[in-house]
Amino acid sequence: QVQLVESGGGLVQAGGSLRLSCAASGSIFSIDAMGWFRQAPGKQRELVATITSGGMTNYLSSVKGRFTISRDNAKKTVYLQMNSLKPEDTAVYYCNADVWIVQPLVPKKADYWGQGTQVTVSS
Repeated sequence: QVQLVESGGGLVQAGGSLRLSCAASGSIFSIDAMGWFRQAPGKQRELVATITSGGMTNYLSSVKGRFTISRDNAKKTVYLQMNSLKPEDTAVYYCNADVWIVQPLVPKKADYWGQGTQVTVSS
């Protein structure tokens, strides 16, 4: 099995910064895209940022210039540096990864989610 464990959430004042981390572990052959999603109360889950294994990134328009996604392939970890935080960034942030799992014959691809970490930005 594969697990994604997130850390780094918390309470911060508007204008502050937080850094989220998500480490993957288990029977992993390789990891393709990794990303961060968020879900605010009463709203649908939305894509915040993604990064490919080669380092190509994509961002939600409202976080461009404030958030930076990065990854350490050797550590199987993805990060989200969040600067200039706003109250509207308040949400539960979820890590996501497309993982090739070690199998007896050939690897199998599956999508995994972390348990979520709360980010609260006060005004």
